[in-house]
Amino acid sequence: MCLLSPALSALGGGEGESKNSVRCTQKKVRRGTPSENNGHTLKLVIVHYHLRPGGIRRIIELASGPIARRMGFDSVTLACGEADDRRWNDEFRRLMKPVPVEFFVEPSLNYVSEQRSSPAKVRAAVVCALNRLLDGATKENCVVWTHNPGIARNLFLTGELSAACEARGVPLVAHHHDWWFDNRWLRWPEMRRYGVRTLAAAAKIVFPRAKTLRYAAINHADSSVLRRHFHRRSAWLPNLTERAQQPPARRVIVARRWLQTKLGGKPSPVWILPCRLLRRKNVAEALLLTRWLRPDAWLVTTGGVSSSDEQSYFKKLNAAAHQHHWRLRLGVLAGDETHKPSVPELIAASECVMLTSIQEGFGLPYLEAAAAERPLIARSLPNIAPDLGRFGFCFPQYYGEILVPVELFDWKSERARQAMRFNAWKRQLPAPLRKQAAAPAILARRDVPGALPFSRLSLDAQLQVLSQPALRSWELCAPLNPFLKTWRQRAESGRLQVTRWPAAAAHCLSAGAYAEHFSRLLSPAVSGLTINHDASEVQSDFIGKKLAAENVYPLLWSSRT
Repeated sequence: MCLLSPALSALGGGEGESKNSVRCTQKKVRRGTPSENNGHTLKLVIVHYHLRPGGIRRIIELASGPIARRMGFDSVTLACGEADDRRWNDEFRRLMKPVPVEFFVEPSLNYVSEQRSSPAKVRAAVVCALNRLLDGATKENCVVWTHNPGIARNLFLTGELSAACEARGVPLVAHHHDWWFDNRWLRWPEMRRYGVRTLAAAAKIVFPRAKTLRYAAINHADSSVLRRHFHRRSAWLPNLTERAQQPPARRVIVARRWLQTKLGGKPSPVWILPCRLLRRKNVAEALLLTRWLRPDAWLVTTGGVSSSDEQSYFKKLNAAAHQHHWRLRLGVLAGDETHKPSVPELIAASECVMLTSIQEGFGLPYLEAAAAERPLIARSLPNIAPDLGRFGFCFPQYYGEILVPVELFDWKSERARQAMRFNAWKRQLPAPLRKQAAAPAILARRDVPGALPFSRLSLDAQLQVLSQPALRSWELCAPLNPFLKTWRQRAESGRLQVTRWPAAAAHCLSAGAYAEHFSRLLSPAVSGLTINHDASEVQSDFIGKKLAAENVYPLLWSSRT
């Protein structure tokens, strides 16, 4: 039987938690047996596009075991379009013992942009894959946990999965880490190519009227919007993390030697930006800070290019680094990681951790740096800083923006470039939203400002700033950013401060608390709630926030910036 979602019929042819607190209660729950579960064995099915290194894979790694033990699952199936990291797969199986793990790999579940088949064939393959995956699944024996459905990298999967679970009565937790309408507007023309012609059609797929569906968001800003529409069918589920033991000293030594080999063999300090290569990571800003605060240090990023959308950004940044001999190495863990140090080992082997993103859903590296007891220099992002504050974190080297004077780049060219690209970017938006998009900072004023935030520049202008002698840009920028002088003194004397791990975080971000919040979403009381939301209204609430001026960044306008 092939179940087709009504919301996708045209494609390819065919009350959460309190506003100011997180409940951190934990219960010791013995894992259920088949007899205790009305004679049924219980399966947890986890669905994601791929299992590439990144924050979502880390959450799956940390949370699956506690959830399985908390809720009495007898087996776990990881369903995805790609699972090529054999070392991680083996480690995940080890972490889940004694719960058996099955990997269900079907290429049609991956990003549609990475598939060569026609939309009709991709959709048919998704439907058939889900029929195999959920064969025999019922509300008594299965729960499905899907990650990032709202990013719209495969709306066939998003829509058909909710339809398949609804038809079978299987509870589905849609765990939203990011959104396609949050500075990812390149998804819109892609969605149109695959049959989504209107905003309403997209909304019905991402926010369908499905009784079995529950919504989870990783930050309070997003969960508050969900709560207004879905009430107790939604929850704030902040990413869990553990204050893991430090890697063995011998492994850190091996990682440090491996890094030095990658950097030319001469011992040098390393500052690390643990991420896949994405424009929103704002790598140039991390390099600018590294050159100012620790001129002898190398800036290293871990993951490779995230997707074809990011290739232009990588090539331009990498070419400039080679041309100017900047101490920058991008994607040292790209490719097969089997014989390379792990990210925790590289963090432990580095002098400082950087996090200069202009956009994050949660910001797991903030917590990973604190857990590893490494100094962190990081931007204070408005959608996640309040959440981290609720958990008790205080970051000594925290900043909002880095101001740079206009004399460090070609102001006239940059303004013309941004005007051209902003207009091109607006043409990518759905037509009803084009007038709603706020103008970026550089176009919103008629006069020539004395300085602008570095993050609000295009990559071209950022590279112009970086191409200036570091001493000159420092002398011009230090007075505009007085906190940098203190940080430079700390870096020079090896006294950059480490974030303390607060007692509250040990409970609120623990595996037990995470599993408790997850299980509460699936309680019988939630199952009986009435569904009366309007999908378009939900989406409009989000989009109004995402198109505000503070969220408009030139780096994210297109893959060619």
